[in-house]
Amino acid sequence: MQGVTFDFSDMHLHGSAFYDFLRLRKKRFVDDLGWNLSHNDVVEMDQYDTPLAHYSVVLRDGCVVGGARTMSTTASWGGHTYMIRDALAGKLADIPPGIIDREINSPDVWECTRLVIDDALTSHAERSHCLGLIVDGLVSVARREGANELVSLSPVSLLRALRQLGYAANRVGGAYANESDGRRYAVLTMPAGRGEAPPLSSVFAQFLSQ
Repeated sequence: MQGVTFDFSDMHLHGSAFYDFLRLRKKRFVDDLGWNLSHNDVVEMDQYDTPLAHYSVVLRDGCVVGGARTMSTTASWGGHTYMIRDALAGKLADIPPGIIDREINSPDVWECTRLVIDDALTSHAERSHCLGLIVDGLVSVARREGANELVSLSPVSLLRALRQLGYAANRVGGAYANESDGRRYAVLTMPAGRGEAPPLSSVFAQFLSQ
């Protein structure tokens, strides 16, 4: 497996990887989990897939088997900022506005969304390797852009997987159950690097001290 990163400016260098990532998202989030997302018969694409977004995608034999999206918590495009902040503002019907008690708006912190791994990867070793490549790509993008911390609204179970990979992940705030898929979600944060002590930013020091 091989990890690649790109944004709108250089996605053409990776063939159909972006489109295939959207295809994998549709299969997982719409077909399997039943999320109410914008899609057609082939792909899922939402309001956060903009020129401000960066992508970390994993290829195996030329096929996309995993990926995720990331953008700064200072991002703003049209009427939207980034997912967690828009949820706090009540703009996203399927995410409760009380997931954390204050918004994040810092160039030091980047949000990660739409993490997906293909069901074709069946073994724990394969899936762990794929997850590691995805997160390593997200970290490299964040560091290149001057950030030192990542945040995501993710299944609570991801916390353990990230720690097993050597990332010092923490949960911020309470968890909630998604009515579509029955899974529990929470805001997770981690420093942008394996083996680093959490948290790096004063933003999350305030959360975690409560």
